Amino acid sequence: MKLPSVSEFSAQSIVCKASYQNHGTLHYSVLAYPKSSREYCNSISNSIVNSVTFGGHGNKLQCLSKANLKYPILFAKLQESDAFESKGCKSYEDMLDADTEKSRGNFDIKKSSEGSSDSHFNEDEVSGVLSMSDEKLLEYPLNYEVCLGKLRAVYLHVLAAEQWNASRLNKCHRSYLESATNLIHYLALNSLDVDELKQDLYSSGLVDLERTNSHVLGSITAAIKLLENLQPNSYDKNHKTWPLDVIHHDNVQESENSVDFGISAMRKKASMNKAALFGPAQDEKNINIMVTVGREAINNETLLGDLIKSGANVIRINCAHDDPTIWSEIIRLAKHCSQMLEKPCRVLMDLAGPKLRTGPMNSGPQVMKLSPKKDAKGDVMFPAQVWLSCPGCAPPTPSAVDATLFVESGRFFNEIGIGNVLEFVDCRGRRRSLKVSKRLSASSGYGFIAECSRTAYVGSGTKLCIQKKKGKSSRGEVVNVPAADQFIRVRVGDLLTIIREPSLIFDEIGVSTCGAAKITCNSGRLFDSVKPGDPIAFDDGRIWGVVQGTSINEIVVSITRASPKGSKLGSEKSINIPKSEIHFEGLTSKDLVDLEFIAANADMVGISFIRDVHDMEIVQQQLKKRKLAELGIVLKIETQSAFDRLPLLLLQAMQFPNPFGVMIARGDLAVECGWDQMASIQEEILSICNAAHVPVIWATQVLESLTKTGIPTRAEITDVASGMRASCIMLNKGKYVAEAVSTLNTILGNCSTSKKNMKTLMKPLFPAS
Repeated sequence: MKLPSVSEFSAQSIVCKASYQNHGTLHYSVLAYPKSSREYCNSISNSIVNSVTFGGHGNKLQCLSKANLKYPILFAKLQESDAFESKGCKSYEDMLDADTEKSRGNFDIKKSSEGSSDSHFNEDEVSGVLSMSDEKLLEYPLNYEVCLGKLRAVYLHVLAAEQWNASRLNKCHRSYLESATNLIHYLALNSLDVDELKQDLYSSGLVDLERTNSHVLGSITAAIKLLENLQPNSYDKNHKTWPLDVIHHDNVQESENSVDFGISAMRKKASMNKAALFGPAQDEKNINIMVTVGREAINNETLLGDLIKSGANVIRINCAHDDPTIWSEIIRLAKHCSQMLEKPCRVLMDLAGPKLRTGPMNSGPQVMKLSPKKDAKGDVMFPAQVWLSCPGCAPPTPSAVDATLFVESGRFFNEIGIGNVLEFVDCRGRRRSLKVSKRLSASSGYGFIAECSRTAYVGSGTKLCIQKKKGKSSRGEVVNVPAADQFIRVRVGDLLTIIREPSLIFDEIGVSTCGAAKITCNSGRLFDSVKPGDPIAFDDGRIWGVVQGTSINEIVVSITRASPKGSKLGSEKSINIPKSEIHFEGLTSKDLVDLEFIAANADMVGISFIRDVHDMEIVQQQLKKRKLAELGIVLKIETQSAFDRLPLLLLQAMQFPNPFGVMIARGDLAVECGWDQMASIQEEILSICNAAHVPVIWATQVLESLTKTGIPTRAEITDVASGMRASCIMLNKGKYVAEAVSTLNTILGNCSTSKKNMKTLMKPLFPAS
């Protein structure tokens, strides 16, 4: 990842010189690509370089010149000096051969003129970068002084990057200053080609620079001090051999605005930022569980209680669905359950944003299918489990039943007993029956479990009849059956027409005179952005196509990827155009209305499809206008643009006091960036956010099979293990979501106690004492 101010930089470098008592002169490329090299050179010289002296020996590090480099490279060069002659060597290579116990590596050295402030290096000289062949890695022990010199140059580079980005850091809110500075340090370190140095330090057991993201400067400083103590010919212990940390930081700590960049302080800062967004940690897991809920949380009054009891401590509502009436009731129930269970629970509400979705379709028939499970021969293995109750009385365990039927009748349930058979004629005119097997208490009454052994279609108005002795019967009428979801089915090679106005085809969805299926999208941004040849994806990438033609009100798409049997495409499904430029800025009118509700009812707001710093500025202006300095912000990284600008987005977010985090929205992100890039992208987002001390939410398809079918896959379990590096793991809706939360909570708990279990496993291998 390049420095956040890469657009302001050009490919130039400042070269510095450090004279060493034993090994001649080392030249370093300290920082790359500022446009105004002369101005930057002077700033570095005045603030850092000229004030440095190694070991009290008067060996000053001074700015020499600039060199035009194709890439920002850290390199070290040694000039021949009297140090070689004192060892009886003619060159540095000879010295390595003569002192293999203290030196290591096969270096390709380019000679340069005796160092003076007028020395210049060109690209050919840069090719003489300090290099080491793989065969020599094991042949020589670590050369501590060479490694130390390279690490000191890295240290200078990190400080120089901080100095160059001082204007950005000065804009950050004081609560984020340390985190923003560490982010700059991390980006500076990763802009260098120091893999060899990292390997040397790691293989020697000194420090692993790959794991220092959250405390870059503290780790480098600690490694420098450790290397100084390990030098065979250590300097006078009374002198500080590397006073840069003192000059740059220890002296700063004497002032009122002291900043501690130590490892412990940086880890504590990361924990504080996480607690500010999600609240204090409640147990050893220290990982939050977020669950997306919708209208089903109202239909099933026990659902939110079950989720919170199972371990969920964040409830997410997507403003792209339902309305404020539903949201208010969900939040009321969540807060009530949280208080009753004495478990904290926060609410995140995602703004719909400029996300493109398919439009509404005609409501389907109010019919519910009852399907028993059959074996390969067609014989019934398990009858369908049906919950029968008065309207509004949800089953105590929704996942235990296959269907819920509300029956309206005054004395109907008073006359039902276990073993009774309820007869009815289904929507197809076929005679079917339900056998009552259990009576269960529920939160708002009671109900019955009945079994259906034959496939049946039950709709609103279906009459259930209990046959009694002497020909008498009692009837109840099924009510409130939800409308079935409508969809179209597309196959590879099909044409799909997207129409701007739903009213044009509301009565003929899926029908076309030219044989193309039809779907709606009422967002003009889609029709203004695509052109023939652009790829387009539907339903989180389950369906792909290519735009064949466009007009003001229509887009014709040729389907290129779908299920062999055809893929279903219904209403409110996502539309992605990864290669097209969407013409939109800021928040939609719906977002602004929803933001008022969120400000009054939620703890966090999710910013969907954010793309650049300008989008973030608009959000912050709206929050500032409403005086919402304590409202948490979640940046949803869903596009290639947002990923490319992630460091800049984080630095912009740090300009305001609001607690904030980042959601890795892997569904849209994979579609926008490509499936093959998803693994590396999520790793880089984790690393950058770790460096910025920003909590991360691991989202999309976590334990999806378990949530929908009740049985997890092995890959899902290992995905959870990867997600444990984040601060929060999010689950989506599903029939078995309460069981999925419980399973996730158990997995997190088991991993947190794995060290204790390891001690138990190791006991037989060691004496009892």
